Amino acid sequence: MIYFAMNGRWQSETGGSWTAISRAPWLKAIALFGKGDCWDGGGLFTSNRTYWLNDGYGHHLIQDSSEISRDTTYQIAGYYGRECLNVYYRRLQRDGWIYIGRESLERWKTLDLFEKPLAQGWILRKIAHAEIGSPPGKGCYWDEHELENTTAGVTLKHPDWEWADWDRHRLVWSRLGCLYIGYLSGHKLRDVRLINDFNHLSFEPRCAPY
Repeated sequence: MIYFAMNGRWQSETGGSWTAISRAPWLKAIALFGKGDCWDGGGLFTSNRTYWLNDGYGHHLIQDSSEISRDTTYQIAGYYGRECLNVYYRRLQRDGWIYIGRESLERWKTLDLFEKPLAQGWILRKIAHAEIGSPPGKGCYWDEHELENTTAGVTLKHPDWEWADWDRHRLVWSRLGCLYIGYLSGHKLRDVRLINDFNHLSFEPRCAPY
């Protein structure tokens, strides 16, 4: 897993913030890049053993690993600023989402549309919000989703789906701390089933085994 973090210890080796690569679910780094500020940072995997670093400027290598290598040739269309979206939107496109465009609603409030074609003429649409003063329970970046079948003339809105994607032959989504699956027919989403409810889980500190 690749993550970007800050502890604000600006005189430390990392400069107070860093990008790390670890063996999920552990946080202990196998590769570590000091950053020193909160612009850019993070990255995404381009294969099982290569990764793209969202560098911009300022990263310095502290620790490397022979398990993985940095992909310096990876390119994808679009630039989405120096915060989270420059990683998130690139990851969506890496995973088959098509970027449709941006709508500016008011000052400090925009939404970006992504679509993924599914089976039987269905389209999964992701509405990605970026705003200050977001609704209760939402961060400054949050998503909602809808399903559309233009042939059948059906649109199913799901503003409470926090994440959704297509998994082989089924739709998978998260809502209120739970993971669900369902199947698409010509006019509806059917056979909806709860896979797991994660609401009872709590953080437990554990040392990485490496």
